[in-house]
Order: sequence, then structure tokens, then C-alpha cells
Amino acid sequence: MTNTVTISCILDTTDPTAALGFEVYIDNQKMFDVEHVQAPQQISLQINDESAEHRLKFVMKNKTAEHTSIDHAGNILSDARLIVSELKFDDMPIDNSIDQLVYEHNANGTGPLVQDKFYGEMGCNGTVTLEFSSPTYLWLLEQM
Repeated sequence: MTNTVTISCILDTTDPTAALGFEVYIDNQKMFDVEHVQAPQQISLQINDESAEHRLKFVMKNKTAEHTSIDHAGNILSDARLIVSELKFDDMPIDNSIDQLVYEHNANGTGPLVQDKFYGEMGCNGTVTLEFSSPTYLWLLEQM
């Protein structure tokens, strides 16, 4: 019998009219793809929980300059963002304070490539990566 683990989260948007897209990859295999996030949705994926190293990636795509309103002084008035919340492995929460959650982006082509800590929101086209190992229960214990 093969053990599996369910990786789940809730995906939402701050602006349902902005055609922001989202993809999920596990070990470089695309597991989820939506071109326009319009409402909250549950994402739930299963992987083999046998001993191995894994990479989970969330990709935000399709953001353009039109999705951000800026005033004459350069202040952001409104900004379309994707929200990833309630990230869990088999109903065990993965806290955004885990240092392995890395958000890599280049401010939609306006800046250098940076790696930021991920706090649950994606405001630029880019990738959030989480490196983890299985069995996931042991990995989670090591992170606490």
C-alpha cells in the first residue's frame, strides 16, 4: 500500500476583474492551472509520501501594469494580488513563517530578480517555492 499526503490551500484574488493566473507544480510536474482567478477556490493535490525530496511551486502569471493603479506621486492606489491561505499537508498547517517559503520575482520586469519571504500574497508574476521532504510528518516535526 502506498502512503500519500494531501497538499491543500485556498486561492483567492483581491480583484476578480483582473485576469491573474495561477499554477501549481510538484517536482516540476504541473498539477493545477487556471488562467483567471475570479473567486476563492480550494486546491487539493495528492503526492506519494514515500521517502524523497520535493519541490512545491506556486506560480502567478498574467499580471500587467494595468492591474495596478498609481497616482502622480508614485503611490499605489490599488493593486491586483493573489492570496494563498491555509496551506496544509494532510490538514496540518504550514505556517508562512517557515523560512523555506521563498517568493522570487522581478517586480513584473521593472526590477532585478529578488527572493523575498512569502507572507501569503503574490503581487507580481513570480514563483513561491517550498522545498520539503517526505515522509512529510517527519519534515513538519523538524520545522517546529
